[in-house]
Amino acid sequence: MKVNLRIPTTLNDVTLKQYQEFAKLESKLDQINDAAIQLKIVEIFCNVPEIVVRNMKATDIAEVCEIINTMFDAQHQLISRFKHNGVEYGFIPELDDMSFGEYMDLDTFIGDNDNLHRAVNVLFRPIEYKRGHRYKIKDYNPDTSEEAKDFPLDVVLGAIVFFYNLGKDLSMVMLNSLDKKNEKALAQHLLSQQSGDGLTHSLESLKEILQDLKISLN
Repeated sequence: MKVNLRIPTTLNDVTLKQYQEFAKLESKLDQINDAAIQLKIVEIFCNVPEIVVRNMKATDIAEVCEIINTMFDAQHQLISRFKHNGVEYGFIPELDDMSFGEYMDLDTFIGDNDNLHRAVNVLFRPIEYKRGHRYKIKDYNPDTSEEAKDFPLDVVLGAIVFFYNLGKDLSMVMLNSLDKKNEKALAQHLLSQQSGDGLTHSLESLKEILQDLKISLN
């Protein structure tokens, strides 16, 4: 059976939604065999029905999975601006200007794969105007988070790794930038929170990074 596949070769070809879909399999990885995992990799990341994958040659499946696995070995860099559906988005330019509500949502969703798009919605927003390298993004709107599911994965992972490397400095920036009233509320919130090779390695690494990031934020 001849099948025309669009095989992603870079993380820019993969959406956050696809990654979230595969991440749901994490709890089942010990219960399913390698062939089933390969089937889901091709089904999800090549965006084809399961029946199509089942009718492909086993050697072709192995080749596609190797390409996708290699893709996930890429280094992650912060991408401050990108275009999506004709709209230019910018990474939040001034972290110390983040509102208490923005920080609360970021802290709540950054460690949750199922709701990672909600955290990304805090970090990236449409650019209202720009001059040179400087730009202003729209005010935060939590109701627009579904759009972030279609953001390219290199943008998402670059932002996550950036925050991971930023580590505990972010929480200090936030505490120092808030007034005394909000600082007390933030401190109470933080105290109330619990710490929280190829594709499967990337998935596990992301899980560890998200967990460590949540601990760092807290």
